[in-house]
Amino acid sequence: MDLTSLTIPDLRQKLSQGAVKPREVVDQLGRRIAAVDPQLKAYLHLDLEKARADADKADISLPLGGVPIAIKDVINVQGDPCTCASKILQGYTAPYDATVITKLRDAGAVLCGRTNMDEFAMGSSTENSSWGVTRNPWDLERIPGGSSGGSAAAVGGHEAFAALGSDTGGSIRQPAALCSCVGLKPTYGRVSRYGLVAFASSLDQIGTFTRTVEEAALLLEIIAGHDPHDNTSIDRPVPRYRSTLHEGVKGLRLGVPKEYFIEGIDPQVESAVRAAIDEYRRQGAEIVEVSLPHTKYAVAVYYIIATAECSANLARFDGVRYGKRAAHPKDMLDMYGRTRAEGFGAEVKRRIILGTYVLSSGYYDAYYNRAQKVRRMIAEDFRLAFEQCDALLTPTSPTPAFKVGERTQNPLQMYLADIFTIAVNLAGICGVSIPCGFTTEKLPIGLQIIGPKWGEECMLRIAHAYEQATPWHKEKPPL
Repeated sequence: MDLTSLTIPDLRQKLSQGAVKPREVVDQLGRRIAAVDPQLKAYLHLDLEKARADADKADISLPLGGVPIAIKDVINVQGDPCTCASKILQGYTAPYDATVITKLRDAGAVLCGRTNMDEFAMGSSTENSSWGVTRNPWDLERIPGGSSGGSAAAVGGHEAFAALGSDTGGSIRQPAALCSCVGLKPTYGRVSRYGLVAFASSLDQIGTFTRTVEEAALLLEIIAGHDPHDNTSIDRPVPRYRSTLHEGVKGLRLGVPKEYFIEGIDPQVESAVRAAIDEYRRQGAEIVEVSLPHTKYAVAVYYIIATAECSANLARFDGVRYGKRAAHPKDMLDMYGRTRAEGFGAEVKRRIILGTYVLSSGYYDAYYNRAQKVRRMIAEDFRLAFEQCDALLTPTSPTPAFKVGERTQNPLQMYLADIFTIAVNLAGICGVSIPCGFTTEKLPIGLQIIGPKWGEECMLRIAHAYEQATPWHKEKPPL
């Protein structure tokens, strides 16, 4: 029996019936990882012995009892490395569990490993990792997306039943689309960020990678909720997201923003998304065209605000407190300078420099302050759109996965990979990417469903309706 191809509900059923033991699940998953991860390189750190020990103690009566979950290497797991795929944190071990990790443990999950990522979550291809490039399970010559590419490749490549990631400007949804899995970015404040290494604090949000929408709903029920350790966490009841999944879309109004079907979008991507919109129409949803006029400024606004916040957040990595320290410094300034020069990669340095510039005297009002004003206008666009509809339907990525190395010399082209996902983070609302087809080269295509603040329940219901009517989520990668 191939356990690694099972969904979490199917696996939980076998565990609860006693047909399989949690240790057997970990053993079979370990064999799958040993067989394919030398090619994919989805994991940075594995401790299968600890996972087996945890599996032996797993309470299978719990919602995730005995289910192995992978964790992006930007979320603290006590006793495990947390390098953020950066040399500057080489050798660092997390001294505590992030809140989401505590919640997963309380639900019975077995943590199986740390997944690769763009260094400090800065990138769209997982090519910026200091420890090597992760590959796409559907085509090993192509990138898996980023920055949570390792988590997406692990789930898409059946090396994990589910995984956690972080989404600052599309870092869950975009790789989910490129690896043919479900990527959920909750509303800002819905899930605690305590224990997440910060990139851009007003944008970062922890979310999930799963194979189905039902699994995404299950994980969100577990990890969501108020956390007194996180002052951006909002105290709102957590709905039972799974309870409304099967209600369908009849009578719902779904908006299609004209700004998301732009010149340059891959024709096969547009065709697949248009076909998905037609499927919703067949199911009884009303399709309406809406406008988000300030979308064209989203990339520029994001790369001002995100870099400004990253320049402040990454100031703590200086060789004094933890992680790498330059050898034999002449003085304190030499230690600071060489530690950061040796420890950070090129993309991280680029964003720190840009962020420091936009916050500097004489430029703060011209760039950062103005970007914050436009950010409010982007959020207002969404608010007005949601007065006309229940959710929005858009492509997740303008293109399918591109080849490794294709965009590394063109940062601007790389930044545009997130053009359809960035505005969701700027507005603090929720979004999910689900599989909606393949190109003629068998490369996955993703449909993005965007909901209003706290609109995950309806958004997941909409996603589930399409998933159940189509075969895309059942496809398996060639590995």
